[in-house]
Amino acid sequence: MTSPSSPLGSPSPCPPPPPSLPSSPTPSSPAPSSLPLPPTLPPTGEVMVLALGRKRQKLLIALSILPNLFLAFLMSSDPLLTLASPFRCRLPGPSHVSQVLNASVKDVAQCKRDVMINGTASGLVDCDVGFDYNVTEGLRNNIVIEWDLVCMRYWLVPVEEVCFILGLLTGSLGLGYTSDRLGRQKSLLVSLMLTVIFGVLVCVSPSPPVFISMRFCLAAASAGVYLTLYVTRLELCDPSLRLVVTMMSGLMTFAGDLLLLGVALGCRSWRALLGTGAAPMSLFLSYGIPGLFPESPRWLLLSERTGDMNSLSERNDRQRDDESFTELDTVSFSSPGRPHLSLQELLHSRNIWKNLCVLGFTSFISHGISHCYSSFRRDVKGTTPSFYWTYLLSVCTGGGAWLLLWATVDRCGRRGILLLTMTLTGLASLILLGLMNYLSESAMTVFSIMGLFSSQAAASLSILFTAEIMPTIIRGSAVGAIMALGCVGRLSSPLMDLRNHYGYFLHHVVYSSLALLAVLSILLLPESKRKPLPQTLVDGEQYRRPPLVRRRRDNVPLLATPNPET
Repeated sequence: MTSPSSPLGSPSPCPPPPPSLPSSPTPSSPAPSSLPLPPTLPPTGEVMVLALGRKRQKLLIALSILPNLFLAFLMSSDPLLTLASPFRCRLPGPSHVSQVLNASVKDVAQCKRDVMINGTASGLVDCDVGFDYNVTEGLRNNIVIEWDLVCMRYWLVPVEEVCFILGLLTGSLGLGYTSDRLGRQKSLLVSLMLTVIFGVLVCVSPSPPVFISMRFCLAAASAGVYLTLYVTRLELCDPSLRLVVTMMSGLMTFAGDLLLLGVALGCRSWRALLGTGAAPMSLFLSYGIPGLFPESPRWLLLSERTGDMNSLSERNDRQRDDESFTELDTVSFSSPGRPHLSLQELLHSRNIWKNLCVLGFTSFISHGISHCYSSFRRDVKGTTPSFYWTYLLSVCTGGGAWLLLWATVDRCGRRGILLLTMTLTGLASLILLGLMNYLSESAMTVFSIMGLFSSQAAASLSILFTAEIMPTIIRGSAVGAIMALGCVGRLSSPLMDLRNHYGYFLHHVVYSSLALLAVLSILLLPESKRKPLPQTLVDGEQYRRPPLVRRRRDNVPLLATPNPET
């Protein structure tokens, strides 16, 4: 009788025993054990970047930017190496070299010499005694002058340029894939070692075939160094620093291009010029010293050492932000496993493939159409501008493009500025093509500079955009693919030189039409401003484009992006 009435009539006697649990502060209570649940999962990439500490992070970023100064010597020296000076056939016996030499490299009149019989000229034969050159710009001795790559041997110059660009393409694809599978640090050290080796072999090349082969290998290794440093540098930054750090690396390359011209004016030989760029690269092999330049923390999260990542994250919770995260160095050199990549999941990543195709298309167009602007005056007016003017114009517009991106991209977004630069590229091309007979020399120069400026800005932004929206597991391969497609666009320049610029008008029209098509395809891209870098393929699929209108979704056929599966 009393037991059933007690829970109904007096509710206070029975409930007090359960509340006695929180009153005893025992260390084995379930409440504190439930607090660390979020850190038990692998930490995010942003957490691992912050774990480095601000001082350590800035030091690593500076170390990743410094090699760009000397990479410019190896990757931008082709115009100086292949610059053709005015020449004429060397006369047998005493010759008057003071004669003005103003022939082109394929002028037939300068490729012949008179045959003298009894003091009278009896005909013309091919020049077999060498050539005299009137060097007024660039190097005093480049490969054209040393090996007489003029007249019937001129075809070796475009072949060298094509092989160099193909080397950049091969290195971007091959070493980009290597950086995803083996790690950023291993790929960087292998690329640096190959750069030093082939840099020395290029400097001692005894003949054009050997030089072309070594330049191909040097270009592939240099592209691997540039790509690996680019990806590592971006993965060391939080969203607020990515654009500034990328801009600083671009300006370092700009400084290297300017310094290259100054060194060329002081050098007498192309061998000394390439040696000046290859020798300092050996110093960066010290990045392999344990603790100096660790593996990318974002790539480590994708390896098989997730247990070590959890313990490091828990320790970091007890550290201050200004202290360096020294434990990360020991993990980065303890042979982490390779990230697991599902080929079937990659093939079904529709959103990733769409973004990669659009950015590859814009990179191809922007790199290819740059040649049209730099050679437009020569193709239309038939006047060849000074080499120094052309070189400085191309380099300075590249530096100005980085300043434009730094001032606008974080305010207006990646997609909006890429759309603007490609629109300006197409408009400048259409104005030059449609009004070439009515434009003055100064107006033609202004629109050429505008097109060159906007195309270089679009090319640089395409690579940055790709690195930000592609997941870490395929970031190296994706950025390498974009750089490779840019190299395909650059192939038009030596191919047009090989054909003596015949068909330049059709070539320019095709690129202009593709530039306008690229403007429409940019609408398919998402926006990566102030967003964290994706890690896995699932994260990359979640980078969807914003809707064209204020509705949550629109059903435009090509613009519709399916929601990722959760």
